[in-house]
Amino acid sequence: MITQTDPIRPTDDEARALARRLISGARFGALGVIDPDSGFPAVTRIALGSGPEGGLWTLVSGLSAHSRALRTDPRVGLLVGEPGAKGDPLTHPRLSLRAEAQPLNRDDPRHGAARARWLADHPKSKLYIDLGDFFFVEFRLLSGALNGGFGRAFRLDAGDLTCQCAP
Repeated sequence: MITQTDPIRPTDDEARALARRLISGARFGALGVIDPDSGFPAVTRIALGSGPEGGLWTLVSGLSAHSRALRTDPRVGLLVGEPGAKGDPLTHPRLSLRAEAQPLNRDDPRHGAARARWLADHPKSKLYIDLGDFFFVEFRLLSGALNGGFGRAFRLDAGDLTCQCAP
């Protein structure tokens, strides 16, 4: 009889720290949304950064398909972590996140701080950040699946992912 063992390791402080580093270091990632017209998943690359109090944020155009999708259904998936310069890309750490997208209105008191924080990390966005269709989205992180490299898989909950990522 073959006995299967759970490949997921118990979450420890090292896994939590790695997940938080991947979140705080993310400058872009893959965003998965549910297309409101077809009901199928749709994935796109987006810019990422810290919000005024940390966390994980993005700036999107209201003209994009993914902005319409996340306004229709705030449940999203995010993938952060990039392969290193050498070696098999699948051996490098990456983090799949479940989150809820929370758009930030321009009249929200946090908008000015979000804008300043974003421009500090993404100076080229000065070209479009003030266009009327662009808005910030804060991701409320719910859970994650961390692949820390070969044989290093972990499940994380919201508390494991909490990161005050602003400098």
